[in-house]
Amino acid sequence: MKAGPLNLITDVAGLRVGNAADAALKSGVTVLTSDAPFACGVHVMGGAPGTRETDLLSPDRLVQAVDALVLAGGSAFGLGAAEGVMAGLRAAGRGFAVGDARVPIVPGAILFDLLNGGDKGWGDSPYPALGGRALEATGVRFALGSEGAGTGALTAQWKGGLGSASAVLEDGTTIGALVAVNALGSVTAPSGQFWAAPWELGDEFGGLGLAGPYDPGHEPAPEKRQGEATTIGIIATDAALDKAALSRLAVGAHDGFARAIVPSHTPFDGDLVFAVSTGARKGADPFRLGHAAACTMARAIARAVFLATPAPGDLQPCWRAARG
Repeated sequence: MKAGPLNLITDVAGLRVGNAADAALKSGVTVLTSDAPFACGVHVMGGAPGTRETDLLSPDRLVQAVDALVLAGGSAFGLGAAEGVMAGLRAAGRGFAVGDARVPIVPGAILFDLLNGGDKGWGDSPYPALGGRALEATGVRFALGSEGAGTGALTAQWKGGLGSASAVLEDGTTIGALVAVNALGSVTAPSGQFWAAPWELGDEFGGLGLAGPYDPGHEPAPEKRQGEATTIGIIATDAALDKAALSRLAVGAHDGFARAIVPSHTPFDGDLVFAVSTGARKGADPFRLGHAAACTMARAIARAVFLATPAPGDLQPCWRAARG
């Protein structure tokens, strides 16, 4: 496989991503949408998830497509970001038809960033407005690192962030990942090399090569520290997949979490992956798709931390700043 032209999830044609953030809050929202509804599945492997509208993604549920997905900071407060997204979509005439009414379908997931040093003393929740702004900002190109849902993200060692990556398979199928990395675990070995290094394409997160032997003494303490906990992501493809197949693709993408974050899927993390299909290509090989999903997600996770930038009041250093 090779990286797509932008090395972003929007290399899957038809998808758009937008970010919005509040620097004082140290939090933000990321929205993925398309001009037409798209099929979606989900798989949750963390022990402390925060979600919205995920039950309807089960293969046996009535609704077969969604209008947008939301990744947000703010813990449970961040679920309100979907209200702003729904309002924008409703104004555009989007949504599931129920008689004359249209109900935009907007599943979402959140990460915990309430203790990351930001000003959380709001009156009215800022998240609906952030969701609306993120929807308005959607496009093919978008920023990574300390942006959107990854604005105030942290990890065991480094500042977290928003990452994305893509891959084009030999048969022309495209797969892309988008992820907000706020993990309790570590994304690097003690040497500073990324655990995801075996799957790096080119020097997209530094090109430092493989990490050395794993050091058990480097494991994070099994407790919630500072503001981190939870990695939430989206894996997308132009391969035509139904909700059942997409749920399996999300499982494969979780392997990318396990490759890139040590440990992942802890009782304190709400680790979750949405899986999306635009349905443009028929006959894709599910074996190759699952493998590509894991590799691409691992790369996106490393890029999130690699591209993070410093801000006043940060509780963790940025990887690039520390490496000089």
